[in-house]
Parts: sequence; C-alpha cells; structure tokens
Amino acid sequence: MSAQTLSRPRPASSASRWYRRAAGALAFAVLIELASRTGLADPEFLPPASEIVWRAGALLLDPGFGAHALTSLLAWAIGLCVAALLAVPLGLLLGSVPIIDAAMRSVVEFLRPIPSVALIPLVALVIGTGLQHRIALVVYASLWPILYNTMYGLRGVDPLAKESLRAYGFGPLSVLLRVSLPSSAPFITTGIRLAAGVALILTVSTEIVAGRGEGVGVFIFFAGIAVPARMTDILAGVFWVGMFGVVVNALLVAAERRAFRWHHAQLGERS
Repeated sequence: MSAQTLSRPRPASSASRWYRRAAGALAFAVLIELASRTGLADPEFLPPASEIVWRAGALLLDPGFGAHALTSLLAWAIGLCVAALLAVPLGLLLGSVPIIDAAMRSVVEFLRPIPSVALIPLVALVIGTGLQHRIALVVYASLWPILYNTMYGLRGVDPLAKESLRAYGFGPLSVLLRVSLPSSAPFITTGIRLAAGVALILTVSTEIVAGRGEGVGVFIFFAGIAVPARMTDILAGVFWVGMFGVVVNALLVAAERRAFRWHHAQLGERS
C-alpha cells in the first residue's frame, strides 16, 4: 500500500454528511431566532425562526396553499421535462456535427446570457400570463445547463471506442447511440439536476412578477403587498420553496449515484 493511498482522506459517510447539514441548518435557525428575540433584527421584518417554522407547518395543512404549491410544481415539472427533451437532442447534434456547431455557435452564445427574468414582460405579451407563461420561461432558463453539459459530455468520450466501432462498420448514428450517449449520460443527468434548481427559481420569480393566478410566488406576492406585510407568510412560503429544492436535489443526486456508480468510481480513482 503506497503512502499516497494511506494519506488519502476517507470520504464521509452519507449519515455523517446529513448530520453536518442538519447541524448547519439548526445553527442558522438559532441565529435567526436570537437576532429576532434580542432586537438585533426588527421582528416585524425578520420574525423568529420558531414562528416561521410554525407557520410553514400550518401552511402544509392549508388547502389554499396546497393549490398554490401544486400549480407551481406543475409548471416546474412540465418546463423541466420539455427543456430536457429539447436540450439533449440539440446538445447531441451540436456536439457531434462540427459544421452545425460552428453555424449555431453565435446564436447560442447570444441567447444564453439573456436573463430569463428580463423576458417575463415580453413572453407575457406574446402568450399571456397563464401556466404557459411560466412553462415557456422555465424551458428557456433550464435549456442551457442541460445543453452545455450534454456537449461537454460528448467531448469527453473516448475516441478509441468510437474508432473501434467505425472500424467494424458501424455508422455515425450507431456510434452516437452505442458509445457517445452512454458515456455522456452522467454529464446529462448533472445538467438536469442543475436545471431543476434554475427551473424552480424561474417558476417562483415569474409568479411573483406576474402577481396573478395561483402559485407559491403569487402567495408570496400578495403576502408582501398586504398592509401590513405578512412577513411570516412570506418567509414560510420561501421556506417551502427552499425545502422543495433541497429534496429534489437530494433525490436527483441519489438517483445519479445509483445509476452511474462506475462514473463516480472513476472520479474517485482520478482524485
């Protein structure tokens, strides 16, 4: 056994990681509680963490808030799925055909930096402010992480494996489906995981800016414009948005690790 192997730190167990994260979240909640209770922060604008969590629990049993949450989840899920269905084939095409990549590169580089939030008024004028409005913006924002991760994954495919298939008479499509797509699949799933967070941000942001219909963002918007503003409701809504993001990310990470154990094993060997 080499000295490098002996000196390599052992990865923390899953339970240990969760304990540390829970401890960090608890410490943050205690900090908010103390800041509000001691007057370091105005309780009118930063209620104690205990009140926020209590209100969040009450919202979980509120049918009205449940309808808002379901509307947001529907827009999030549809937008993310549509983005994946568009971005993966497009990424495979751009990553596999250099001529098309060169022709589309300027268009992609022009559209990618445009903030999705800046398109909210334009999209509202073109297609209205209903569910289709949120889905369109979620698709646009979620497209880029999946697209670029797909293209990046294709660049890392072993050229020897592709040449071996070509030597046996397999065409470009067979090489793409048999070698390139399986090899780039871990990068694609990472792109989808990153896009899931972006989709959640755009869903709630669009609802807040639109300020109509249903959705967690609409709930937060009306709590903010109330007189006086219902800060406990605002932060309780934000709490559930954050919790949904944490749960979705954890589930996607677990699925990714289970489906691509070989990929994470290779990364561990390289490190």
